[in-house]
Amino acid sequence: MFDVITDLSAVQLGVLIVAAMLIGINKTAIPGLGVLPVVMLTLVFETRMSTGVQLGMLALADIVAVAYYRKQADWRILLRLLPWALAGIALGSVILRFIPTDGTVMKRTIGGLVLALMVLSVIRKKLAPEKIPNGVGWAGFYGIMLGSTTQLANAAGPISSIYFLAMKLPKEKYLGCCAWFFLILNWIKLPVFALEGRVTWESVKLDLCMLPVIIFGGFLGIVLLKKMPQKIFETVIQILVLVASLRLLWG
Repeated sequence: MFDVITDLSAVQLGVLIVAAMLIGINKTAIPGLGVLPVVMLTLVFETRMSTGVQLGMLALADIVAVAYYRKQADWRILLRLLPWALAGIALGSVILRFIPTDGTVMKRTIGGLVLALMVLSVIRKKLAPEKIPNGVGWAGFYGIMLGSTTQLANAAGPISSIYFLAMKLPKEKYLGCCAWFFLILNWIKLPVFALEGRVTWESVKLDLCMLPVIIFGGFLGIVLLKKMPQKIFETVIQILVLVASLRLLWG
């Protein structure tokens, strides 16, 4: 299984390890962190492969997150959102039929999408929960946006942050909802990505090789990063995401 690692360049291996660790941290402590691995992997891997490798790591990290936050989810909120998210996944698959998944077009699509999600993330931080629309009808809007965005680029974190913030959830419930929601979506997406040729045996082997790093990242998120200055950390991440996204758009 480890033979797939020897085929990587030093840069690809380094980015893969850092991305795996960030995905682990993202799932247990900082949900908004997930957009950085998207652009990192897209910069150093072929686009189709990058989304498949990332989905496999996300699916494994979701198990770690659910194991820790398994009792914290609000299923009333999740069951309202999930059917619409599944419809969004179907919509994303249709959109992908009109976008070449190799080369410049898909990279620029991902770069533009991540930049748009960054803007949403900034808006979310400036909004009070009571000012965010959260009616039943809005669950359909958020769900379709979540599903299509995660299907296109595995980058639905900022949208889920806005929706769950509107639900006025305490921190543990917030993380529990994120954990269960993306566990369900990502494991449903795996066979879809396989049919699209984005999840392959090679990508699965890479993901399994990164499992110890993902678990370590999840542990790091739980134990250490809660003690770090959150504002400074998020600012650094936002700068890195911005630079990497611009690189995808105009690379």
